[in-house]
Formats: sequence, C-alpha cells, structure tokens
Amino acid sequence: MTNKKDIAVIGGGPGGYTAAIRCAQLKKKVVVFEEDAVGGTCMNYGCIPTKHLLHQTKLYQELKFSKKLDGPIDQILCNWKKVQEDKKKVVDRLVRGVEFLFQRYGIELVRAKAGLKDERTVVARTKDGDRSYEADRIILATGSRSAELPFLKADGTSIVTSREALEFLDVPKSLLVVGAGAIGIEIGTIYHRLGTEVTILEILPSVLPGCDKEMGSRLEFVLKKQGLKVLTQMKIEQCAREDGKVVLKGTSLKNQAPFEFAADHVLLAAGRKANSEGLHAGRPFVVVNQYGCVEVNDRLETNVPGVYAIGDLIGGKLLAHKASHEGLAAAVNACGGRETVDLRALPMAVFTEPEFASVGLTEEEARQQSDQVRVGVFSFQANGRALTMDSPDGQVKIIAGRDDRVLGAHILGPSASDLIAELTLAMHKGLTVRDVASTIHIHPTLSEAVMEAALKVHGEAIHIMN
Repeated sequence: MTNKKDIAVIGGGPGGYTAAIRCAQLKKKVVVFEEDAVGGTCMNYGCIPTKHLLHQTKLYQELKFSKKLDGPIDQILCNWKKVQEDKKKVVDRLVRGVEFLFQRYGIELVRAKAGLKDERTVVARTKDGDRSYEADRIILATGSRSAELPFLKADGTSIVTSREALEFLDVPKSLLVVGAGAIGIEIGTIYHRLGTEVTILEILPSVLPGCDKEMGSRLEFVLKKQGLKVLTQMKIEQCAREDGKVVLKGTSLKNQAPFEFAADHVLLAAGRKANSEGLHAGRPFVVVNQYGCVEVNDRLETNVPGVYAIGDLIGGKLLAHKASHEGLAAAVNACGGRETVDLRALPMAVFTEPEFASVGLTEEEARQQSDQVRVGVFSFQANGRALTMDSPDGQVKIIAGRDDRVLGAHILGPSASDLIAELTLAMHKGLTVRDVASTIHIHPTLSEAVMEAALKVHGEAIHIMN
C-alpha cells in the first residue's frame, strides 16, 4: 500500500522540520522521515547540548575563580551528573515542542530511515517492514556527520565524535582535540573549565580557519591566556594505543619537528561529511558531487525537478540556521514559489568566552576585491557595559566598501552572537555604515561598541582616539 502526500521531507533536523512546518502552514499534506529524534544532530547532540554545557561550566568557572568572593571557594564543585541530567531535560523539552507543532499542523512523522525509490516515491524502512509514500515534491535534509581520518576513526569510547564527547558520564582527565574549528574549541573549552588537560591540534595556521585573521589571532591569544593548549600547523600522521591512552604522532609544519601527544580520549572535530550515501532506495539518480554533497540550483532544486535539498547535505557553511533558512525557501518552492537564497549575509558564532561572531567578508577578502576598503575597530576595553561585566577582552570590527555599505563585521566579546544580528540586518538590507552609526543605541550596553566601530570607520569615534 502506498501513502499519498503533497510533500515528503527526508530528515527531521533544523532544516527538515522548518521546511515541513512551512509547507503545512501553506496547507500541504506533509510527511517527515527521521530515524533519530526530531531536531536532528543540532538539537539532540550538537548546538543545544553544547550551549547548555558551556553555560553551566561558565557559571562554575566564574564562581570558582572570582577574586571578589570570600569564603570556601575551593569547596565549590561541579555536579556533572546533574548538569548532564538537566541538559537532557532541555533537549527533551525542545524536541517535544517540535513534535507538538507536528501534531497541531497534521504533519505525519515516520520514525525510520528513508530513501528515494524513484522521483516521486520514498521508501521508509520501519520496524514493521518497508512502507512506500508518494509525494508531489520531496525535500532532502539528511544533514552531516563527523568526518574521520584514514588512520583515525571513531570507536565511541576512546576516539569520539562530538556526539559522544557531550555524553561523557565522567569528566576525562585528558583530552586531545583534532581540529580548532567551532566544535573543537567549544568542547575543548567545556572540559578545560572542569579541569581536563585539553590540547587542541589544528593543521592550518590559525584557529577557526577561514575567519578574519586579526580576529582569529585575538581569539587564539585569549584561549591560550585562559590556559587552553592550542597548537596550529600540526599534521597528525599516526594513531597508536599505549598504556591505556590514545597517542597521536605527527609533524609540526612550522619547523618540521616531530610531535607526540597522549590522552584518555581523542575528539574528532576536523570537519563534517554530508549524509548522502543512503539517499536512494534503488538506483541513484540525484546528482552528488565529488565531495559527497547534493548539487542544487539557486532555488535549491536538484537535477530532478520537484526534488529539493538543503542544509549540510548541499555543503557550504555547515550551520543550523543556514539549514533552517534554506528549509523555508525550499518549502515555498516545493509549494509552487520561486524563491532564491542569498547567503552573503550568513552569520556564524562560536560560544567561547568571550564569544566570537562574524558575518560577510573578512578584511583580507574585502581588500582582495577592492583597494577602497575602510575598517573601523572599537575595543570593549572602552565600553562601559563590558567593564561592569568584567569582560573587556575583544573588539568590534566593521568593514565598509567604497559606497559605505557594510561588507563584513566581526565581533570578539561578550554576547557577540547577539550583537552580530544588527550588522547582519545591515548587510542583508544594504545599509551603510552611517546608517548603523546614526542609530540610537541604549547606554550602557554592549551594542554601543557596534555604534562606535561604525563611527570609527569615518574617524568619528567618541570614546577612543581616531
């Protein structure tokens, strides 16, 4: 028996469930196939759990190392079991919220792995056998997973992905992190705060590869000042087991010297790989490129008319909010629209302390495109609110083009992930730096640093020398 739906969505992560809800809002009959919990890796094993653990360990660190508190501070302990239990409660609450919306919108949820049988048929491999669904349109949103090295593969215990690293029942004594991207830095920060000896190994010259060089260098300096061991240009070539520990060996590209590090656990955080292998339940017909990503046009449609793909599955920056944004556009197009996605104003954030957030071009990219680039930088050391929070590290950097429009912005500082929204909107709407500078900002707030950086572009900052 074949079930008939207007829209079939394969994958229930941020992009998938967002697309499903929008299609339902457009009065379509929708079915979602998700083998794991609704919300996907982001909600269940990634973004949300990570941010919970970062927040709890930040509170612990602030209490334990505050110079302004008296009393038996050394007796303060982190109840890791309770933290993990509360993390699960937060995740469960969010998952139930999405499931509730599915019920209210009449979206059918099939808990099974699914694949494409043909251009309009999805086969779900349920515990009761295969079930077929026909759909007028199909949206692929199967996400990604942690990438592995040929000689370094996850075993779920000593060599782990972010999924297992966030589920440790006990705080490890030592941890080697392979990769200094957002995932590696955030999880490394969590366990460093708890007393774990953390060493982060990155093959490229700086943390957060691809970010603005000045801001990346500042973040790396701050992380090292906090006690994290961050080593760049480290090429890992071999993995071994010695005395109950995992040993990574390789060569430093800075001086060609050999290195060797051992730890209880190794976290693989050197990129992710699109989940494209199981897309088909028969002969492959959706085009996948050499990197394992599904190819789409500017309307997120694959080579098969009526079949769309979004999120990590199509590559680019692997961000949950990118997937959700693409999910909205794909949903509209699957329902007869013709929307395109403009990712020039795609923000990102790393939830370290201080946070780092970015949108648009780096200074290096902007100067490669034009010799008429202006930059405004304002330090949080001159921001009253940051000083009252004991968070003066970092700065706001705004990059403007010849026409004064915002080309890019980078923030290292407290609440950077929230502050970047103003500059993302400015980029999205084509606003100028003067538009930002002339907008009234509340005093005393961190957002004043954004205004001051915009003023600095024109040499008009108030609280620093121009």
